[in-house]
Amino acid sequence: MQKYRNVLFDLDGTISDPKVGITKSIQYALGKMGITPPGTDELTVFIGPPLYESFQRSYGMDAAQAKQAIAHYREYFAQNGMYENRVYSGVQTLLEQLRKDGRFIALATSKPTEFSETILQHFNIRHLFHLVVGSNMDGTRSAKAEIIRCVMDHCPDSPPESFVMIGDRAYDIIGANENGIDSIGVTYGYGTMDELLGAGPTFVAHSFTALQAMLM
Repeated sequence: MQKYRNVLFDLDGTISDPKVGITKSIQYALGKMGITPPGTDELTVFIGPPLYESFQRSYGMDAAQAKQAIAHYREYFAQNGMYENRVYSGVQTLLEQLRKDGRFIALATSKPTEFSETILQHFNIRHLFHLVVGSNMDGTRSAKAEIIRCVMDHCPDSPPESFVMIGDRAYDIIGANENGIDSIGVTYGYGTMDELLGAGPTFVAHSFTALQAMLM
C-alpha cells in the first residue's frame, strides 16, 4: 500500500461515534414535526448521509418539510447533540503520527463546517487538521464528491494518486471514486460491509488499529 501524502477523514463514524447526539437530535426534530420518533437504534441510518436526503427518504418529507426538520434538528444539536459524542480510541495518536510524518490532513464531512469545527475544538484535536471542509449551513455543498473536490482544490500541486479518502459509508467511497482518488472503507462505523463493498473502496479496514497500520 502506498504512502498517501494527503489524507482525508470523514467525521461521523470514522473519527468519532456520534450515535447518541445525532439520534437524539433526530428524535427531537421528528417530535417537533408531529412524528412519533422510534428508538435511537432505528435512527442510525441518519449517521453519515446529508440530513436533507435522509428526512425525505426515511419519512417521505417534501423539500420544505425536510428543511424545517433540519432546523429543528439543529436546535437540539447545537445545544446538546454535538457534545453527546466520543472520539474513537487511537484517533489523536494517529493524527499526531501523520502530522509528524509530514502528511496533509483534512476533514471532509457532510456535517456543516461550523459544527465540525466546534466538535474538533471540543475534543481538542482541531489543531491536528490542516483543513476542515464540510457542508454549508444553507444546505449547499453537501455531496461528498463536492466536499472532496474542495479539499483537492486546496492542494493544486498534488496529483490524485496522492489522496486517500477514509470513511464508513458508501457516500465516502462514491465521492472518492468520482474524484479519481483512492479510498479506505472502515467497518467499525455505521455503514455495513455490503454497503461499503458495493461502492467499490480501494481498501477496507476492519478496525481502527488496522487503519492505522495501513496509513503508517
